[in-house]
Amino acid sequence: MPKVYKTPGVYREEFFLQPQEALPTGIPGFVGFAWAIAPLEKLPPGIDLTSLPESLKGKIDYDSEKKCLVFPGVITSTIRDELLQLSEDPENSEELLLFQKAIQSLFENAQQVISLQRKRDFDNELQTPNESYLAEAVNGFFENGGIRCYVARAVFESENPDRNKEALIQALSGLEPLNDLDLVAIPDAMTLYPDKQAVLQVQQAALNHCETCGDRMVVLDALPSLENGQPKLTLYEDIKSQHRDLSVNQKEAFNGVLYFPWVKNTQDYPKQDDPTQLEKGRLVPPCGHVAGIIARSDRDRGVFKAPANEEIYDVLDLELPIDNSIQEELNPLGINCLRSFPGRGIRVWGARTLAGQDFNWRYVNVRRLFLTLMRWIDQNMFWVTFEPNGRLLWLRIQRELSFYLEGWWQAGALIGETRNQAFYVKCDEETNPPENRELGQVITEIGFAPNAPAEFIIVRIVRRTDTREILRPYI
Repeated sequence: MPKVYKTPGVYREEFFLQPQEALPTGIPGFVGFAWAIAPLEKLPPGIDLTSLPESLKGKIDYDSEKKCLVFPGVITSTIRDELLQLSEDPENSEELLLFQKAIQSLFENAQQVISLQRKRDFDNELQTPNESYLAEAVNGFFENGGIRCYVARAVFESENPDRNKEALIQALSGLEPLNDLDLVAIPDAMTLYPDKQAVLQVQQAALNHCETCGDRMVVLDALPSLENGQPKLTLYEDIKSQHRDLSVNQKEAFNGVLYFPWVKNTQDYPKQDDPTQLEKGRLVPPCGHVAGIIARSDRDRGVFKAPANEEIYDVLDLELPIDNSIQEELNPLGINCLRSFPGRGIRVWGARTLAGQDFNWRYVNVRRLFLTLMRWIDQNMFWVTFEPNGRLLWLRIQRELSFYLEGWWQAGALIGETRNQAFYVKCDEETNPPENRELGQVITEIGFAPNAPAEFIIVRIVRRTDTREILRPYI
């Protein structure tokens, strides 16, 4: 309530401006197979999940080994209420109270999409089948600098694997309403291998999803390169074919980024021949690790920095070594390689989209810069709707957009010695003639010159034979 003054005069009031909320970037939505879980030491007496009412049969289970409730699908409020009604016996009030809390926790975890702030949240809320790569992708994301992500759950059917492809594609739709993510990754598309066509259909669905939403990119994984522990004879043709098929009938293939090869992580797994013993590492798709690197690069440098020449953490080795002779065939196509360098670790050594030879959207950071601008406009220019369409509105639009773009220019995201060389914002009578204004439209033209990455560093060494002294010019 404003303070009421009674004596005429000048009064001082302190007012603290709230900083403008930063636009989140480097936040992925992972799609994969997972069951929701909720810790519970033991089932209360009188509750038998094997003799549930017909409406609940087969929908919930108790894992006595891991001591948790397990639910494969999505819990609606109706199912939650039915489960809570199982615990209305007042004689075991303390144990029943713990059961009710577990059901409520399970209800929160068993939604189509859940948000994770830490890697241990995944272990506390989700459980994956042995075939899944989702846990490894999320762990790789947080280990490489990620701070927040979403997980869209799909129901895994071991008895009917043909339905797993449709489950993954359907789970993608759960990410559509989210406006604070800008990356998508589907590590469990590789659970469909060796059905290459099914893998491609899921990855193409992810590209279509990004085109529909218009504010995100998908991090794609290359097909496995090993067969019976040995490199496939056709592995390079397979990766080229995958790249070519992904771009077929895609209007915006530049919204996709493809990484090759797989990585061996640092986690412990039971040995196949002796489950009582553990072995180090498993080959997993790299999309989760790359998503974490993108988040780390965004936070340390900015979205305009190409997420390349960055070390990959939480990995022991690559699926197979990559050298210059291999990369010179794959890089021009837009296939980004992961490489190992002596003394420098394993690094992302490519920053191209699936656009291939399309120079406008060749680089990942250039495309993400454009998408970030679109996201910022959607978030911060919503007030424009229904404002009087005149000169005052045009000036305000130009001022707010110019201020944002000038911040980019000062950070090094745009090329140009002056702001006029780096960008322009045009919103005036020329872009808004009377016929457009009568249609209720206000049109703003934005031009900017993104700073492309220095992909090829060329050093020229000049050898002179006519003198003994080499003079270095002053710069």
